[in-house]
Amino acid sequence: MKTATRFLVRRMRLSDIPQVLEVERQSFPSMWPPTAFRRELQQNRLAHYIVIGEANPAVADASGDEGPPELGPISRFLGEIKHILTGDDPAGLPPPDERAELITGFIGVWMLPDEAHIVTIAVRDSHRRQGIGEMLLIAGLDLAREKTQPLVTLEVRVSNDAAIRLYEKYGFEQVGLRPRYYSDNKEDAYILTANGVTTGDYAARLSTLREEHRARYGDFDVLGAGWHG
Repeated sequence: MKTATRFLVRRMRLSDIPQVLEVERQSFPSMWPPTAFRRELQQNRLAHYIVIGEANPAVADASGDEGPPELGPISRFLGEIKHILTGDDPAGLPPPDERAELITGFIGVWMLPDEAHIVTIAVRDSHRRQGIGEMLLIAGLDLAREKTQPLVTLEVRVSNDAAIRLYEKYGFEQVGLRPRYYSDNKEDAYILTANGVTTGDYAARLSTLREEHRARYGDFDVLGAGWHG
C-alpha cells in the first residue's frame, strides 16, 4: 500500500473558505474587506485558486480513512450546502489539531487575456519555512503553463526580501514600481514578471527547481490530472 504524502496540492473548494479566510487573516491582518472567495470561485471565470492541505493522521485514523481526504461528489455537495447555511466565518472552525485536513496555504491566479497574474499567496503562520509558499508558486506556474500563458506577473512589497529572492529564483524580474500600493502602511510594491514560462528552457529550469524542492521538503502530492481546471 502506498504511504500517503503529508501535503496535498489541489483546487480550492467552497468548503475550504473558512480555513482560507483564517490563513488570509494571519497573513494580512490589516486587510479589509477580506477577499470574497465565494464570489471568486462561483462567478469570476478569470480566477483560479489552489490550496495545500495537510492530512491529520490522528483524525483520519479515528474515522477509518487513510491519507488526505479526497471527497466524493455527494460528500463535496453536502459540504457546500453546510457552508451555504452556516456561512464562511472561521470562528466556527474546530481547533487545527482536530481537523482531518488543515489548509496550510493558498494562491490565487487570474488568467487575463495577455498574462497570468498572481493576485495573492499566503501561508499559515504555523507552517512557514516548510516549503509551502514555494510549492504554491510552483503550482501557480504550472497553471500558467497549462493555460499557455507565457507571461506571469505579480506585486511584492519592496521590503519583502525573502519573497523577492524566491521570485528571482524562479525567473521573475523587476519591471516597475507601484508607489504607495499597500493600504496598511502605504509601502511601495515592485512589479515582477516572469517571461517565457511556456518555453522548453523554462520547463527545464522549473523541473530542476521542483526536484530541489522535493529533496529539501519531501513530496507534495498533486490531486489528479488537470487538478487546476
